[in-house]
Amino acid sequence: MNQSPLVILFAAVLTNNIVFSGFLGMCSFIALSKRIDTAIGMGLAVTFVSTFTTALNWLIYHYILKTGALYKLTGIEGLDGEIFTLIVFIAVIAAFVQIVELAIARISQSLYQALGIFLPLITVNCAILGVSLFMVIRGYGFLASIAFGFGSGIGWLLAIFLMAGIRQKLRFSKISPSLEGIGITMITTGILAMIFMVFNGMVRMN
Repeated sequence: MNQSPLVILFAAVLTNNIVFSGFLGMCSFIALSKRIDTAIGMGLAVTFVSTFTTALNWLIYHYILKTGALYKLTGIEGLDGEIFTLIVFIAVIAAFVQIVELAIARISQSLYQALGIFLPLITVNCAILGVSLFMVIRGYGFLASIAFGFGSGIGWLLAIFLMAGIRQKLRFSKISPSLEGIGITMITTGILAMIFMVFNGMVRMN
């Protein structure tokens, strides 16, 4: 039974949060959750890229790759295979990341400097790529895929925003020296993941 785009959107944000349920995109999630402003900027960039690349990858997959149009046109073996699909998805993501990077550099140099190397690394962010791959594996339609891409981005934004808020509060807390830095961050991530498990009974994605 096909689920509605609204259900998929809700599930992607809460019950199947890409960070706390799938544990994808953890590298930039941990590294850029020290400040709320940086976390929001990165979260919005991830949401933008996730939404539009999912839509583009759906169109490319269903109308070009899945139909074998490239193989029929060129006769080259492998252009309709899974590995080539993966390469195409990454190329689409890389193109959109370049657009986002140029836009942020023009709009806010301070945010551009704060995001640093992690902005171009959205290209290989496993959360972004995972959304496109899940879209194919689960057989979502076009609107459902857009809802999934947008919801996953919002879910990632929500996760990093919560973490940034907590980490800023932790600066004024007494923490054991052995847990400072990555230790307390990973513990906090685990606790947040358990909190998000409360939503699991509400709705699940197919």
